[in-house]
Amino acid sequence: MEERIEALLDRYRIERGKGFALRDHDSGDDGGIADGKAGAPALLKAGVERLSALQDMLYAQDRWAVLCIFQAMDAAGKDSAIKQVFTGVNPQGCHVASFKAPGPTELDHDFLWRHVAALPSRGQIGIHNRSWYEEVLAVRVRPGLLEGQKLPPAVVTDRIWDERLEDIAAFERYLSRQGVVVLKFFLNVGLEEQRERFLKRIEEPEKNWKFSAADVEERGRWKAYMAAYQDAIRATAAPHAPWYVVPADRKWLTRLVVVAAICRALEGLDLHYPRVTEEGRAALARARRALDDASRGAPDDGARGAPDDGARGAPDGGARGGLEG
Repeated sequence: MEERIEALLDRYRIERGKGFALRDHDSGDDGGIADGKAGAPALLKAGVERLSALQDMLYAQDRWAVLCIFQAMDAAGKDSAIKQVFTGVNPQGCHVASFKAPGPTELDHDFLWRHVAALPSRGQIGIHNRSWYEEVLAVRVRPGLLEGQKLPPAVVTDRIWDERLEDIAAFERYLSRQGVVVLKFFLNVGLEEQRERFLKRIEEPEKNWKFSAADVEERGRWKAYMAAYQDAIRATAAPHAPWYVVPADRKWLTRLVVVAAICRALEGLDLHYPRVTEEGRAALARARRALDDASRGAPDDGARGAPDDGARGAPDGGARGGLEG
């Protein structure tokens, strides 16, 4: 099973952008999983349970942060993938940010400003539904958006998109050097599959709210978006901030790849619960004796004097209790 999952991730992980071409990635790929959709629920359940256990240690250790970036065309299934994959994650150790069009205050700052404010703290998993990549995707494809950013004319040159990609790559490298694991997911939905999902949103009343006429307008820019995505992945894929180009025509496969990628990244961090020092173990022993005495009706003064901080003290310093409560 381990080799099977690793092979699945290798199939979609991009760590070096040179030579990357979207045409080489089939949005309808089945991942080579023999039992396909039928066996997906059990695999997803196992992945979610593993993710929950790893998140608990991530939070308790309080050293690393994980940032999961989700990018896709409309109807690719970002929201449902986030919902299904993180269904077992404790909200205390998770931070979700969904980025819409920037408002007046955000437009008065640099393009990374609002994203930096939403970064996960140590011990947290951050989930960014859209991200700074919109600045080299939507803003690039729709020139009117750039005009609204009030940039000085001197900085709006023919190299602005290359420069923004350089800035993004440098910032992600900076984050990795600060203990933030960056994982980027492009949910690669096909044009025909998107059309069918749009039709369902129109035909099924409970899904009408998901559809906007602007979605069809964006379809007219499909080739420009695909070219922008290809450039973005080529310029920013790196071992410390890999892209996963995930087939999105099969939602069950999308979710399996995402949960497997996050679990693999967490497993590589040497996560563990805080290790108790000799002083801490002595404090635990005193607390145990005091609690035993209390159960026998003895005075419990000693319990109140037990140095609780020492019980948690460890070489990890600021490590905190897990999420289990």
